Amino acid sequence: MKDDPRIRGAAHDDLIHDSAIKHVTGRAEYTDDITEPAGTLHAYIGGAPIAHGRITALDLTGVRNAPGVITVLTARDIPGQNDVSPTGLQDEPIFTDDLIQYHGQPVFAVVAETRDQARRACTLAKFQTEALPHATDIDAAEAAGYPDVTAPLTLARGDAASALDTAPNRLKGRMRVGGQDHMYLEGQIALAIPGEDDEVTLFASTQHPSEAQHMVAHALGVPANAVVVNVRRMGGGFGGKETQMNLFCAVAAVAAKQTGRAVKLRPDRDQDMEITGKRHDFRIDYDLGFDDQGRILAVDGVFAARCGWSSDLSGPVTDRALFHADNAYFYPDVRLRSRPLKTNTVSNTAFRGFGGPQGVIAAERMIEEVAYALGRDPLEIRRANFYREGCDITPYHQRVTDNILNRLVDELEASADYQARRRKILEFNEKNGIIRKGIALTPVKFGISFTATWYNQAGALVHVYNDGSIHLNHGGTEMGQGLYTKVAQVVAEAFQCDIDRIKITKTTTEKVPNTSATAASSGTDLNGMAALDACNQIKARLVEFAARHWHVAPDAVQFLPGRVAVGAQIIPFDDFIRAAYMARVQLSAAGFYKTPEIHWDRATGKGQPFYYFAYGAACAEVSIDTLTGETRVDRVDIMHDVGRSLNPALDLGQVEGAFVQGMGWLTSEELVWDNKGILKTHAPSTYKIPLASDRPRVFNVRLADWSENTKPTIKRSKAVGEPPFMLPICVFEAIGMAVASVADYRECPRLDAPATPERVLMAVERLRE
Repeated sequence: MKDDPRIRGAAHDDLIHDSAIKHVTGRAEYTDDITEPAGTLHAYIGGAPIAHGRITALDLTGVRNAPGVITVLTARDIPGQNDVSPTGLQDEPIFTDDLIQYHGQPVFAVVAETRDQARRACTLAKFQTEALPHATDIDAAEAAGYPDVTAPLTLARGDAASALDTAPNRLKGRMRVGGQDHMYLEGQIALAIPGEDDEVTLFASTQHPSEAQHMVAHALGVPANAVVVNVRRMGGGFGGKETQMNLFCAVAAVAAKQTGRAVKLRPDRDQDMEITGKRHDFRIDYDLGFDDQGRILAVDGVFAARCGWSSDLSGPVTDRALFHADNAYFYPDVRLRSRPLKTNTVSNTAFRGFGGPQGVIAAERMIEEVAYALGRDPLEIRRANFYREGCDITPYHQRVTDNILNRLVDELEASADYQARRRKILEFNEKNGIIRKGIALTPVKFGISFTATWYNQAGALVHVYNDGSIHLNHGGTEMGQGLYTKVAQVVAEAFQCDIDRIKITKTTTEKVPNTSATAASSGTDLNGMAALDACNQIKARLVEFAARHWHVAPDAVQFLPGRVAVGAQIIPFDDFIRAAYMARVQLSAAGFYKTPEIHWDRATGKGQPFYYFAYGAACAEVSIDTLTGETRVDRVDIMHDVGRSLNPALDLGQVEGAFVQGMGWLTSEELVWDNKGILKTHAPSTYKIPLASDRPRVFNVRLADWSENTKPTIKRSKAVGEPPFMLPICVFEAIGMAVASVADYRECPRLDAPATPERVLMAVERLRE
C-alpha cells in the first residue's frame, strides 16, 4: 500500500524539505523574524577584558547612564542559581563577579530600548583587574598544571604494553587536530516574554528546548512548569545550539521578568564566536605495534583536548573520541585514555560528530603510518585491519555485528576506478612537477545513540481532528536537516494519507515534556518511533471502533490510500474519522520510544553504548601546489549507508553538506588565539569556511540502497546527520600522499589538521630537506 502513487510523501519517498520553498523565498520565519510585542527591549552582554584574572573593581555608572538603558544585570540580579552548566557541576556562572576565566566571559548585560543602544552602552564599563597567567592551548595548560574539567576515561582490552614490547614493528607519533567554529547562518538568539505570576515564554534557536527550560527555571528560581520554550526552526545548529543557548535564554528571561517587558538578546557575529564553544582541539599521542603484513597488533593512545574554562559537554565528547579511535579497525590489544584539559578559552562543546571525528582521524593516521613504514597502499592496510568474524570486539567491549564495510568499500573502489587512477597519479608524480597529486579511500564506522543512556528517549503528540486533518508535534527540533519532513512521512504512511494533510508544528515544551537534544544523529530514530507509537495507538482505537460499529473482524479493517476498507465497504478517510468522532473515539495520543539494548558502564569502560553502526566510504583525488601549499579537490566519490532511507533526497543533502563541512575542518578552518588569550578568528573575515567554489570539481555521491538496518529502527533506516562528516578524511589523507610524493613516499608526512596552505608548504619543505 505504501508504494501507491496516490500517497504523496510516504516513507522512503523523495520529498523536498517541508520549508524548502520558504527558505529560498525568504518566507521561513526564524526567531528574529517573529513580530516583537509592543515595548520589546533589547539586551547585550558585556564581557571580560582579559583571559584570566580577578575583577578588583567594576564601574558601571557610565553604562547605566547611557542613552536608552533601562537596567543593567550582574550576578547579584540573578534571582535563582547563577549557573547554566549542563552537567550539574555548577561550574558555568551566567555572570562572573570575581574570577575571569577567558577573554569575553560574560560579566553583565545591558537592557535598553534598542539593540544599538545596548551594544554601545556595554563599551562604557570600566574594569580594574588583577591579571593571572593564562593558558590557551593544551601544551600550555599541561605545563601550568591545569586540571581536567571532568574525570578522564580509559578504555582497555588485553595487554597493550606487553603486545607493544613484542610487536615486530613499533612506532610512536603525535598528531594535532584543530577545532572548528559552528558558523551557523542564524546566530544565537532568544526572545523572552514575561507572563503572569512566575511564568515566562521563550522563543529561541536551540537544539535542546527542555534543557533551556530547566536552565531558565533554575536562573529564575521557579519550577520548570513556569517556563515554556518554543522552537519552530533554526538556521543551522551543528551542536552549537545544544548547550550554548542556555546563557542567552537565561539572560533574556531574567531581564524580561525584572523589567516586565519582552526582551530579545541577539549577539553580533563577533561576540557569538567569542563566547560560544567550538569543536574540541585534540593532541593525540599514539604508540603502535604491527606485523610485516600490516596487521595492527597493539595501540596505546592518549587523547588530550582543549576543553575551555568549564566542563560543558567535554566529558562525553572526549569519551566519544575514544569510542571512535578504532574507526573500522580491530585492535587486538588496546589502551586509550582521555585528558579533558581546562584552558583559559571559551568552553568547547558539541559539534557534529561529537568527538568522533577526532577519534576517527587518529585511526586513519595510524593506518597511514603503517602503510608508509611498509611501502604499501594504505587501502591494503585498511582492508587487512577491518573488523571481521573472530576479530569483532571494540575497545569498549561491544561486538560489531552489522559490518557491511567490505562490500561497501569493494563497490566504491570499483565505481571510483581507484586502482587505475592511483597508478596514473603515481606516474604523474614521478615527473617531479610543481603540481603533485594524491588519492585516498577511507571508511567510516560510526556508533549511533547517546552515550548518556537516559537521553535515548523521545515523545510525540498526534491529534486527528474530526475533519480528517492531522496535527503532529514531537520533541525533535528542525535545524534544516529535514527531521520534521521525515517524521511527517512516517505519520503519512501510518494513516495512508497524503502528507499535505499533516500540519507540522513547532517544538514546544508545552506539548512534549522532558525531551532530549536533537543531537547524536538520533533525531529521526527517536522521534520517528515516538510518532509511530502515537499513530498506532490511534489506529488501534479506530480499528476497534470500526470492527464494533460495522460488525466485522478487526483484521478486515485496513487503511488504504486516502480511505479505509471495512470489510467490503470502502470509506473515505474524512468520513471514517467523522464517524469515529461521533462515536466518541479518542483521536489523540501521546507516543513514546526508548532505544532498547543499550547500556554503558563508564567506571569499567565496558558496555554496549551504541544501538547500531552507520557505515560509509569516500575516495578523494587532490592536487597541491608545492610552491604555495594550496590544494584543490579534483574529484570525490562517496558511498554511504543510511539503511533503508526514509527520504533519499534529504539524506543525499545531508551527506553532501557534511562532507563539505568536514573538508573545511580539515583544510581551511583554523582557530587562532593571540598571546593575550584573545580569539582573533572571530568573524567571516578572519575565519575561512568552505565556499561553493571549494566543493570537489567532480562530486559523485550515492547511497548504499541495498543496505537495510538489522535493528528494528524506524522503517529500517539509519542515522545520517553525523556519520558522513568523517568521510572527507579521505581528502586529508590524499593531501598527505601528494606531500609525501616529494620524498618518494619514503616517509609519512604527519600533517596536522587543518591542512592549511601554510602547513602543506611547510611539510613539503621539511620532506624535501
